[in-house]
Amino acid sequence: MPILTRLKEFLDRNRVPYEVHAHLAAFTAQQVAAAEHVPGREVAKVVMVRDGDAFLMAVVPATHRVSVQRLAEASGAKQPRLATEAEFAHLFPACEPGAMPPFGNLYGLPVWVDETLTRDEAIVFNAGTHEQSVHMRYADFARLVRPHVAAFAIRAEAA
Repeated sequence: MPILTRLKEFLDRNRVPYEVHAHLAAFTAQQVAAAEHVPGREVAKVVMVRDGDAFLMAVVPATHRVSVQRLAEASGAKQPRLATEAEFAHLFPACEPGAMPPFGNLYGLPVWVDETLTRDEAIVFNAGTHEQSVHMRYADFARLVRPHVAAFAIRAEAA
């Protein structure tokens, strides 16, 4: 199965170097990290947050979880809560459920990245399927997506 067409065209059009890796099905960000043999801190996990009728894409390392309260403080969201897959699946029709890439800009969604994800040179993320991941430089991702960056994640062990 090819990388998500919309993502591939966007990256190619912007002349961004990236690699697509195939791996066994991985349904969590930590499983992606293990399958790709990279530290969990480099895997960009997408968490969808709903604020009333609006959605925002929160992106955190696989080793972290979203603090909805901290995200609300950073983003100004009034009634934020974690969105269910059933609520946001229609936003990503070409993606397998839960395998959307962190490019909310391609879907008209604001993207919030936790500052811990900005510390490494490279990031890895789902390519629209549970069997493919994209590897690219964080700087290229930030240039293309222009995410809001704030401290809103909590290490999973502290959850």
